[in-house]
Amino acid sequence: MSDAITQPGPDNGLLVNLQHIPFETDPGLGGRARIGLIVLASDHTVEHEFRRIIDIPGVAFYESRILNSPTITPETLADMGGRIEGCASVILPGMDLDVVAFGCTSASMVLGEETVFERVRAGRPEAKPTNPVTSAFAAFKTLGVERIALLTPYTDDINQGMRAYFEAGGVKVPVMGSFNEESDNVAARITQDAIRNAALTIGRHDAVDAVFVSCTSLRLAEVAADIEADLGKPVTSSNHAMAWHCLRLAGIEDKLPQWGKLYGLGLAE
Repeated sequence: MSDAITQPGPDNGLLVNLQHIPFETDPGLGGRARIGLIVLASDHTVEHEFRRIIDIPGVAFYESRILNSPTITPETLADMGGRIEGCASVILPGMDLDVVAFGCTSASMVLGEETVFERVRAGRPEAKPTNPVTSAFAAFKTLGVERIALLTPYTDDINQGMRAYFEAGGVKVPVMGSFNEESDNVAARITQDAIRNAALTIGRHDAVDAVFVSCTSLRLAEVAADIEADLGKPVTSSNHAMAWHCLRLAGIEDKLPQWGKLYGLGLAE
C-alpha cells in the first residue's frame, strides 16, 4: 500500500496524519497451534496450570469463562450445558482454533462426553473438542493403564457416579479417596502437599496402575513428576491430562518430560 500524508489546517493542531502505513504479518502467538479453553467461572487453577505447561513457542491458548455455581452438585453441573456453545463461539471470533477444551471433569460426566462435544462443535465447528474426561481416557490408553486410584474433592454421590462412568469406559476404579469439599473456592486452596500425600496414600495400593486426580481446581501439575518418582506409577489429573491432550490433538508432539511420563508420549493409536 502507498503512504498518504495529510496536513490539516492549523485549527486542530494535528501536524501529520500518516495513513496506510506498510506492514508485514507473521503467524502470531499461535502460529503452530491455537487452543481454546472454556473455564468455569469459579475455577482458580486451570489457566495457571495451562500457562505453565503450554509454554511452547508458537502455541497459544485463549479462554472464555462459563457461568456456574461454586457449589458442586449434579444439578449445578448439568445447568452449564446450555451455555457451552456460546462460550466456545466467543474465543477469537474470525480465527480458526485447532482444539477447544471444556474445562470441567464432573460436568463432562453428568452431561456426557458426546453432549459436550456437540455443544462445543456448535460454537466452533472447525475445532477438535475435548474435556478432562476424554483427555483422561486418552491418557490411560497411552500409558497402558487399566486400574486407577481416583482422588477427588467431591462428595460421595459425584464420586460414585464418576467411578461408574470410568468403569463403563473400561477403566477399573478399585481405590478412591476424596477431600469431600463441595466448594470450588475451597478446593482450589487445598495444598499441593495435601494432594501429594493423598495421591501417594491411595496410589500405593497394589490394585492400581496409576493415580488420577479429578477436578480442574486441584493443583497437581507442578508435583506430578515428583509424585511419580516416589510412587513408581503414572500420575495425571484433569488439567494435566487435558493440556497434554490439547497439545497432541493440535499436532504438537514436543516432549516435555518435566511434566511427567505422559508428556513424553504421543496419542495411542
